Amino acid sequence: MANIRDVAKRAGVTPPTGSRVLNNNGYVKDETRRRVEAAIRDLNYVPSSLGKSLRFQRTDTIGLLIADISNPFWVGVIRGAEHGASANGYNIILCDSDSSSDKEMQHLENLLKRQVDGVLITPIEAVPGPIEYVRARGVPVVVIGYPMPEPPVDVVRCDSEQAAYELVALLIEMGHRRIAALSGPRNIVTATDRVAGFERAMREAGLTVDPALVQHADFSPDGGYEMGRRMLELESRPTAVLTGNNFIAIGAAKAFREAGLEVPGDVSVVTFDGSSPDLVVDPFFTMAMQPGYEMGRTAADLLIRRLRGQADTSTQEVLLPTQTLEYDSTAPPNRT
Repeated sequence: MANIRDVAKRAGVTPPTGSRVLNNNGYVKDETRRRVEAAIRDLNYVPSSLGKSLRFQRTDTIGLLIADISNPFWVGVIRGAEHGASANGYNIILCDSDSSSDKEMQHLENLLKRQVDGVLITPIEAVPGPIEYVRARGVPVVVIGYPMPEPPVDVVRCDSEQAAYELVALLIEMGHRRIAALSGPRNIVTATDRVAGFERAMREAGLTVDPALVQHADFSPDGGYEMGRRMLELESRPTAVLTGNNFIAIGAAKAFREAGLEVPGDVSVVTFDGSSPDLVVDPFFTMAMQPGYEMGRTAADLLIRRLRGQADTSTQEVLLPTQTLEYDSTAPPNRT
């Protein structure tokens, strides 16, 4: 494999002159530059980034830690973050914590060992530990998707409470009165935010929130199935359910269909972040769609501005809008 000395020898220049051409640093005659560039092409020379990293104490890499890469929603976030990073000369190191706090900390430790310049994270919980761990080592962090009460940190997210409020208001407008909220674990902020939006919509409509209709489980099809089965055991079943994400919606709908109930004929289902209408032939779930790509791109841009000293000194919270999309999983309640 060729090195800078080989390039310099072929071009008939000294190694320092070859380095000046490679790094575009300092004056070099046009004819000399052409010879060096021709030698680089002839030798298929690829400069190592390691020396540059050691000189400038940066690696031009960003860690991206996703809580659950199996959820298709995060694909858009990953694409947005990667596009934002690459447009600014940075590479992404992608990690999946698999909703495990232990894995989350292991990945953060490994990213810091790799000397990443910054970290983008979708945390499992809105707790200070992981954020403080990274920032204590002088590495900037931007959180994606979650409000963070402590510590103050840059955040890019959507308003889950308001989006849930709007979904439940849609169900109420259709005539539903007995509505359930099937959400994620209580220790995850978005899960409780979505229940809060549900409760606010019910209160403002003058409807009573039955505690039996508010359930929490994993953000997974199994969690949705478990909560759907609980709804089937009630003497007075709900005519509609708000689910905390698309996986819960899939599991709950399966439970309802196994019991002989039709969606939406017997029970309507609304959710968050179903399959993008651009990727499926016939969208089914009525949903609050978060702009995943924009979230990832905005977070990467904000982190890079931090790295370059171009952002405000105070932390920022960027709130992006959701879009309510109505499809085939909702209908007025069956009065028969």
